[in-house]
Amino acid sequence: MLRSLRIANLVLIREAELDLAPGLNAITGETGAGKTILANAIGLLLGARGDASLIGAAGEEAYVEAEFDDADDEALGALAELRPDGEDGVVLARRIFPDGRTRAYAWGRSAAREDVAAAAEALIAMSGQFEQRRLARPSYQRGLLDAFARVDLRGARQAWRELVAARRAHEELTRDADAAQARVEELQRLAVDTAGLEHAREDELRTERERLRHVGELAEGAAAAVAALAPEDGAGASDLTAAAERAVAPLERLAPELEAAGDALRQGELLLRETASELRSFLASLEAEPGRLEEVEHELESLADLRRRHRVPTFAELLKRGEEARRELAALADGHDPVRAAEEQLAAAQAAVDRTHAALRSARRKAAGPFADAVAAELRSIGLGDGEFQVALTEREPGAGGADEVAFHIRPNTGLPFGPVAETASGGELSRVALALAAVAGGETMVFDEIDAGIGGTTAHAVAETLRRLAGRAQVVTITHLPQIATVADRHFSVEKVAGDPTHTRIAPLDDAQRRDELERMLGGADFLASLER
Repeated sequence: MLRSLRIANLVLIREAELDLAPGLNAITGETGAGKTILANAIGLLLGARGDASLIGAAGEEAYVEAEFDDADDEALGALAELRPDGEDGVVLARRIFPDGRTRAYAWGRSAAREDVAAAAEALIAMSGQFEQRRLARPSYQRGLLDAFARVDLRGARQAWRELVAARRAHEELTRDADAAQARVEELQRLAVDTAGLEHAREDELRTERERLRHVGELAEGAAAAVAALAPEDGAGASDLTAAAERAVAPLERLAPELEAAGDALRQGELLLRETASELRSFLASLEAEPGRLEEVEHELESLADLRRRHRVPTFAELLKRGEEARRELAALADGHDPVRAAEEQLAAAQAAVDRTHAALRSARRKAAGPFADAVAAELRSIGLGDGEFQVALTEREPGAGGADEVAFHIRPNTGLPFGPVAETASGGELSRVALALAAVAGGETMVFDEIDAGIGGTTAHAVAETLRRLAGRAQVVTITHLPQIATVADRHFSVEKVAGDPTHTRIAPLDDAQRRDELERMLGGADFLASLER
């Protein structure tokens, strides 16, 4: 989910921070108020060209930043190596300098614009030219079909990685003697680097680091508790409890019913003093390791460096590779033939890939017809011709995602030939095609800027209903002029142009009363609505 979008000094927007809802977010305002600047901001993150003309009058630079809840390493691509340890969220940004140069960032670290754009495109589906670019990629179309078919590609990707590794190992062993020796040395390094590492070690370090990062809070709270229970000077809870016990003890002989109170006070005093002692020991343990956080950070970084050095994505896989290296080295020591073993491993890996690719092809063929029917029904419901839609499957070179090419074809108007969806649909139509596809199989954050182009009446209600359904399982952000869409939004933002020197644009969330006023404006205003009643 796109958690927040921050914009600074971009065209007319001086400063804006949008905290977005999980469901449907509507952005409305008068024509010319600056709604398109929001689309420009997201476009910059998606790799659109930036230049000095986009810098506003409030400063010398323009800046756009988006924060996402989370993303896996595959979605992040090349940026995955920049992800800070323990960081689940994703922060992507783009800055425009006075001379027109731009710079892209991930988690505040400088990154290649293309890498940031690729990661943003994996997290945000935006209508218009960006949707056209996505839909032109067979891999994206295949991904939508897989999402509909509930295909889990993790097994196929793992099988492909193992095949690639088996091919590389076989090639190295059969190329020449030097390569064989290099292979043995690599196994030895892997075995040495992973010797003594325990599977739970990385998780233990992360947990300890989290505790050490909050050592100040822990110390402050424990010290406050000790001061309340048994301070160095003055009376604390244990002293007051003891005083109460001394007051009650002489009375127990005269009033036996006070014995229970006396016993409770004596036990309470003992428990409070023991607790204070435990807290003092805890405080002493915190003070005894002032440099421990740095040691933990260093060890975690060392583990991350090992993962990078041996080209594995996870600590678990690093340990697995280390165990395999030790077994292979032991076999070599026993006279094992590495070339023959590599051939057998290569054959086994190829067979595994063939099986997973066959299963993928079967699932895709089974899902293609129902997927096309579902998309066609959505297209008809939102007023896009007769909703004629087809899915074509052909073979392609095998890869991590299988050996299938998927192509979407559409015929928006009866009598015309079917054509590739990215080339056949116009701008407004493409936004509605994207909506139909998302309603059937989408899951990422969807941003619509042209969804209401050329529609109204019944079609507008149908589009609003489809957006509402989609927002039940995916985040949607729509820039719209249609009250039918705005009225079903979970969160509503208004874009307003504010006169001044210079004129600027203000973006703000609306409360219930403000939202009613904005919907009234979108419907024509109070005078227009009153005229309808007459």
